[in-house]
Amino acid sequence: MINERRVSLSVAAGVTLDARLAIPEGAAAGVALSHPHPLYGGDMENPVVIRAAEVCQEAGLATLRFNFRGVGASTGEHDEGRGEEDDLRSALAELRAALPAGAGVAAAGYSFGATITARVAARTPVTGVALIAPPLAVRGLEHLGDLAGYGGPLLVVAGTADTYCPPEALARLGQTLPKATVRSVDGADHFFFGKLFPLGEIVGAWARAIPRLT
Repeated sequence: MINERRVSLSVAAGVTLDARLAIPEGAAAGVALSHPHPLYGGDMENPVVIRAAEVCQEAGLATLRFNFRGVGASTGEHDEGRGEEDDLRSALAELRAALPAGAGVAAAGYSFGATITARVAARTPVTGVALIAPPLAVRGLEHLGDLAGYGGPLLVVAGTADTYCPPEALARLGQTLPKATVRSVDGADHFFFGKLFPLGEIVGAWARAIPRLT
C-alpha cells in the first residue's frame, strides 16, 4: 500500500469521520471503500478492505477508506445504515475534491459496507461499483437498492463457502443484475481467510476497468 494521509470528513449533524486517503502519482480516478458492520468489529483496518485498497492503488486509483460514524475516532453513533449512507456520500465528495476535475469516482464495500455501497450507488453517480460478500442471507436482495440499470463496471464477488452470501443467493443477485460481473472465490468463507490473494485479483481486474475521466 502506498503512503496514506489522515483526513477528516465532515458529515451532516456534526459527525466527523476518520479516514485515510492515498493518491498515486497521476491518478485520474479513485474509489471509496466501506467496511463491515460496525457493531461486529468492522472498521477500515479490516484485512479485506486493506487488500481492496492495495489492488486499487496498484491499478493507479486513489483510495479513500474511512470509519463509519461511531467507529474508532469517527464521531456519532451507529445509525442502522441510514446515516452510514450519508457517510459514504461524504467520502465520495471528499474523493472528488481531491482528484482532478472530471476524475472518475467509484465505490466498493465489503459485507455491511457492500449494502451501503449498493444503496448509495443506486442514487449517486459513480463510475464503478464493487460489492464484496454482500450479506444476502441476512438482509436479502431488497436491501441493496436498484442497480439493475447500472451501466458502469459492476462487480459482485463472494466465497463459495460464505454462509452470509451463499452461492444460491449470489446467483439470484446475478440474475437481477444482468450487467454485473459475478465472481466466486473457491473455498472462501465470508472473511476470506487464506483467500485474500484470489480476491485481490478479482477486485484488481474491476479496478482496472474503471473509467479514469468522465
